[in-house]
Amino acid sequence: MSTYTIGLDYGTESGRAVLVDIKDGTEVSEHVTPYRHGVIDQTLPHSGQKLEAEWALQHPQDYIEVLTTSVPAVLKQSGVKAEDVIGVAIDFTACTMLPVDERGTPLCFNEELKDQPHSWLKLWKHHAAQDEANEINRIAEERGEAFLKRYGGKISSEWMIAKIWQILNEDPAMYERTDLFLEATDWVIAQMTGTILRNSCTAGYKSIWHKQDGYPSEAFFKALDPRLEKLTSTKLRGDIVPLGTKAGGLTEEMAKQMGLMPGTAVAVGNVDAHAAAPGVGVVTPGKLVMAMGTSICHVVLGEKETEVEGMCGVVEDGIIPGYFGYEAGQSAVGDIFAWFVKHGVSSQVESEAAKAQLNIHSYLEEKAAVYNPGETGLLALDWWNGNRSVLVDTELSGVILGLTLHSKPEEIYRALLEATAFGTKKIIDAFNDHGIHIDEVYACGGLPQKNRLLMQIYADVTNIEIKVSAASQTPALGAAMFAAVAAGSSYGGYDSITDAAQAMSRIQEETFKPIQENVAIYKELYEEYSTLHDYFGRGENDVMKRLRRLKAGKASIQTT
Repeated sequence: MSTYTIGLDYGTESGRAVLVDIKDGTEVSEHVTPYRHGVIDQTLPHSGQKLEAEWALQHPQDYIEVLTTSVPAVLKQSGVKAEDVIGVAIDFTACTMLPVDERGTPLCFNEELKDQPHSWLKLWKHHAAQDEANEINRIAEERGEAFLKRYGGKISSEWMIAKIWQILNEDPAMYERTDLFLEATDWVIAQMTGTILRNSCTAGYKSIWHKQDGYPSEAFFKALDPRLEKLTSTKLRGDIVPLGTKAGGLTEEMAKQMGLMPGTAVAVGNVDAHAAAPGVGVVTPGKLVMAMGTSICHVVLGEKETEVEGMCGVVEDGIIPGYFGYEAGQSAVGDIFAWFVKHGVSSQVESEAAKAQLNIHSYLEEKAAVYNPGETGLLALDWWNGNRSVLVDTELSGVILGLTLHSKPEEIYRALLEATAFGTKKIIDAFNDHGIHIDEVYACGGLPQKNRLLMQIYADVTNIEIKVSAASQTPALGAAMFAAVAAGSSYGGYDSITDAAQAMSRIQEETFKPIQENVAIYKELYEEYSTLHDYFGRGENDVMKRLRRLKAGKASIQTT
């Protein structure tokens, strides 16, 4: 008789469940539940109140609907019995945080508070806390805070502390109403088990927590704002436990709603890209994993803790126990391609794609594949949603250089593909330059499955062979592995994530190998990319930030 676990992957637009046979990692069935409220970045759901620029919220109830819709669906599709499922685990985009009251209820569920923006859950790509992030970095640098080097020298506006401080600055009453600030992944686990636990992964990468040192000192938080002095012992309090820990068993109520047995083992929460590492079998150093979708998260293991420019964090046991897990990333990748398809192509292109019976992405990929590297005459900077690594600056914006009256949509599309590959190479170079050597690259997510041209470009630009996951939902597969660890071998699971990965990970036989003629040309283009990267990104010309201020109406007009 087979034994199964369920992994749930919470993305930006939807959540999906995968039912996995734990003996070999076979994905028996999967189901996707789109978030009913989507990304809330224009107006609040109830009142229609307009949100300011750079806001990105979500509705916590959408996450519960993934549990109660997709889990029963994978059981029904497969015919697997509830008693044969020994564990459940989730992974999540992060930092996605929410304020809750003393009962663990999101403040946005409160009728009195639902029309106030700061009561809502802030998605990872909520960038409206950039001013707070700038101050965190300035004060930490002035004080010589040791933690700063573990995050590449900068704390991001996407992370927990900046978002909390924004709430305190803009709505102090909401801050006071908040009992705890939680990562969404920990909140969802609490809904399944009735117990609130913080996982060491999100605490380490997104909340400036360290396995040996804990959070930054109260003196640091007081230097930020006297009202924040006791933040970590009050609104960030709670046990922080390692990945693979059993958070508890499914409650009677949630078991009924999900169609599973009460008491089924539930693992503590995780981050999506980090769960992808064991999903592709990466449990040792030297192997970069790219979780490629709307954005890219890059993770790699190391045997030491060292500073790497622009990394999103280094956390002991943060990905695989026994190693230091490093994270970097690009804030927009698939989102850039989607932007161009939505706003940058004509009705003629749409008609031609329909005639060829292709979606527009596939049509543009096919047309763009005809060009050799450099043949378009175009070069782009991939900063449509700011730069996460290595510059850690959400106020940067995109560039396309070399446009003429003869530029075609497929040429622009290819330039955007190339730009994201250059951004990944910049990250790989940063790791290599600081002693975290990368010898292999693994890719997973929607993009590697859909866009062969993109993967070949990445292989050519990085000059590294790229291996692609054979799983359709790799982070969910990784989560299912952690569910098997939470269950343990005594219940048919595994006693370590290394054992689970050895048995359950799956990689495609076909790989993408660098084409050396392309490598040589892309080396030249990358040098040009690097020149633009430093010119616009390192302060020589801050025109992007000046344009942003003009757009926001914050700049004064000088007359002579």
